[in-house]
Amino acid sequence: MRRIYDSGALHRDDDEPGAPTERGARPQAARSIDGGVWSDRLVPTWLRYRAVSVDIEVPQTEYPAGTEVPFVVTMRNALPVPITLPTDSPRPWTWYVDGVAEASHVDSVPSDDGSLRFDRGERKQFRRRWDRMFRVSDDEWEPAPPGEYTIGVGLSVADAAERGLYSETTVSISDQ
Repeated sequence: MRRIYDSGALHRDDDEPGAPTERGARPQAARSIDGGVWSDRLVPTWLRYRAVSVDIEVPQTEYPAGTEVPFVVTMRNALPVPITLPTDSPRPWTWYVDGVAEASHVDSVPSDDGSLRFDRGERKQFRRRWDRMFRVSDDEWEPAPPGEYTIGVGLSVADAAERGLYSETTVSISDQ
C-alpha cells in the first residue's frame, strides 16, 4: 500500500472518480445530508402527528394556598427519523388552567403558521409554574379560589386532543 502513496498515483489520478484519495481525506459519499428535509418529504403528516406524545406531570396533587404549582411538560418523537410538525401558531404549544390558555382571559400572540421540530427520538422538556392567578385584563389578575383545577398542555394544532397531542392533570388548592 505504501508504494501507491509513494508513486504519486494519487495526485496523477485525482480527476478520475474511482481514484484512491490521500489518507484523512473525506470521500464524497460520506458527506451528510439533511435528514430532516428528507423525512418531512417522505413521512406523511398524519404519521408525524402520531409519532409525537405529550405528557404533563406535577410533583404533587395538593397545594396549600399561597404556593405556586410547578409542572413539567414532556414531548417525545417516537420515530427514528427527525420530523417537523406544522402548527397553527408561532407558539408551538401552550398550557391551560380549566381551559383558559396560560390562565389568561386576554388574547395574546396572533395566529400565524409555525412549526415544531424534533430530532430522531428526541425528548423535549419544559418547566412552567402556575402562580394560582387568572389574568382578567392587561394589568389585572385575580387569585384562584380553593378547589380543584385541571392543568392541561397541548400542541397548537387543530384537534390536538383527538390526535393525542394534549395531556392534562388535576391539582387541588386548599384554604391553608
